[in-house]
Amino acid sequence: MLKAARQAFEELFSPPFRAIMVKCVAFTLALLAGLMIVVEWSFAHFVAWPDWIETGIQVLGGLALVAGSIFLIPPVTSLIAGLYLDDIASVVERQNFPDDPPGRELPTARSIWLAVRFFFVVLIVNLIALLLLLVPGVNLIAFYLGNGYLLGREYFELAAMRHVSEREAKRIRKANSTSVLLSGLVIAALASVPILNLLTPLFATGFMVRMWKHIAARPNSGLLRSGHRDARKDQIAQTTRL
Repeated sequence: MLKAARQAFEELFSPPFRAIMVKCVAFTLALLAGLMIVVEWSFAHFVAWPDWIETGIQVLGGLALVAGSIFLIPPVTSLIAGLYLDDIASVVERQNFPDDPPGRELPTARSIWLAVRFFFVVLIVNLIALLLLLVPGVNLIAFYLGNGYLLGREYFELAAMRHVSEREAKRIRKANSTSVLLSGLVIAALASVPILNLLTPLFATGFMVRMWKHIAARPNSGLLRSGHRDARKDQIAQTTRL
């Protein structure tokens, strides 16, 4: 696992990733800025204060939002994953697993729906973790465990769904829940580091593509060979129809 994480991190700075990195980082910054503006505007619009108090609140609120942006990175990256995962995963598979059958791209509408749905789930978890800032220790546990589970689940299933059905991806993830959770904790750790957390979508995708390959190769992975063959048949049939 640590070897896969190291390889995924080193790969971030390779030439094939640079164009995707620029798009991911730019989109992440734009979404974060948009979320901060909406929150600050909502607070100022619905709460009436004297001008000098409102100015002070806005300044302090802005600083708090910047400090609290660490809690916004995981949900934002979960949204970006649905838009760029196929691009990133294709590069990782092509460079590192050239002899394996290439994964299929998820339908655009499906990818966006999964990303938006998961965005709100991760957002709620991180808002709860943010509210727990007043409880020493508990907030960190909530942040890492909550995001470790959710980010690990999302990125693993998205990587797996390039090769098997959604139902099969969920079942394999449950059969390997410990490995997926530990991998998710690694992703959550990166998501908590300022600046580097902007690279979370790229790192998490490259990492989980490798973890999927590793888990799928295990004899006890939970990957039913018959189910895998059926999924491959479905993939071939869908490709033929396209």
